[in-house]
Amino acid sequence: MKYVIIIPDGCADEPQESLGGKTPLEAANTPNMDAIAGKGLVGLANHTPKHLPAGSSVANMSLLGYSPLENYTGRAPLEAAAQGIELDDDDWCIRCNLVTVEGQTMKSFTAGHISSPEAKSLLATAQENVADGRLEFIPGVSYRNLLMFRPTADAPAPFSSETRATPPHDLTDKSVADDFPRGPGSDMLVDLMAQSQSWFEAHDVNKSRAADSKPVATNVWLWGLGQKPNLAPFSELHGVKGAMITAVDLLRGLAALVGWDRIEVPGATGYTDTDYAAKGRYAIDALAGYDLVCVHVEAPDESSHEGDCGKKVASLEEIDEKIVGPLLAHLEASGEAFRILVTPDHPTYISTKTHTHGDVPFAICGAGIEVDAADGYNEKSAAASGLTMPNGWDLMPFFIGRES
Repeated sequence: MKYVIIIPDGCADEPQESLGGKTPLEAANTPNMDAIAGKGLVGLANHTPKHLPAGSSVANMSLLGYSPLENYTGRAPLEAAAQGIELDDDDWCIRCNLVTVEGQTMKSFTAGHISSPEAKSLLATAQENVADGRLEFIPGVSYRNLLMFRPTADAPAPFSSETRATPPHDLTDKSVADDFPRGPGSDMLVDLMAQSQSWFEAHDVNKSRAADSKPVATNVWLWGLGQKPNLAPFSELHGVKGAMITAVDLLRGLAALVGWDRIEVPGATGYTDTDYAAKGRYAIDALAGYDLVCVHVEAPDESSHEGDCGKKVASLEEIDEKIVGPLLAHLEASGEAFRILVTPDHPTYISTKTHTHGDVPFAICGAGIEVDAADGYNEKSAAASGLTMPNGWDLMPFFIGRES
């Protein structure tokens, strides 16, 4: 049996006036996703428990079949795993965005999608200036970076599970004045965020970006902190060897923690300019060596964060044509039993430009999967099916565990 999962991140949404009252999923031309719905079943799953953040870290952990109620310790440790960073039990890892804040307003949570070399240079300056030897800035991809806190016997970590910090993508075009870190250890985080303004203000990277009329990185924004999680290997739970295709460290880290291999695709960017066709080709090739291949695409989520309805519809059509279609055709032509699942992790509303709690639609077809009455894949058809999974982590065993 072969298994394929396609995650159009954040694609679930509300009806849009600009789309004639349709959601982006309803408005997009997605014949291949619709074919999966028509050949199988659709339903709703909730991957974001109300008292946990409605973000990709919680939601994708649930989507992969792990209860975040039992396993979630924070976002940053998952991204550390993507970089092969070993965390001791007492270590804390903190997500470090490079952002553009003007007049106390979050103008860009990506600092204008700053490049990785630019981010590395800025963080090198931050490291030179930070006085606390327990702290280490670690460059990642573009605006997505990390800050490590490694306590000593004489200087333990000041943080706890009560330390709270707001994701910067939840603040797009909003005031940040009331959303700085709070709780145990928050003074340290706020101080670092403030100091970074002076470190970056006259930096050569920002001078160059300003000269090119690009948003500058005004400061770091610290959030998503947590400690080392312990997830049971996916293969032990399901007897399936998996691989992940993604351009996002969060998903790379989750894959590493559950024992999946990670397949890097040239041209995969984690943005709307990603090479969709390359992801489809690499996924097809990977099926020769893996029981399960998961393709994660960040583009719909990024489009929502930008409040760009047209870009979100276009990204869904690209995913359908260049990833879902080729994979479905390959599986059907292979002669081997298969199942294919399409589902986002969480809704990301264009209207608010942020993640939200709530159900997301899924579609599954393949060996042993019953066929329901749905003829399309979208929020409306999924709600009408009556199939719901309040605990989204039940979706994975449902997908894999049913025997043909």
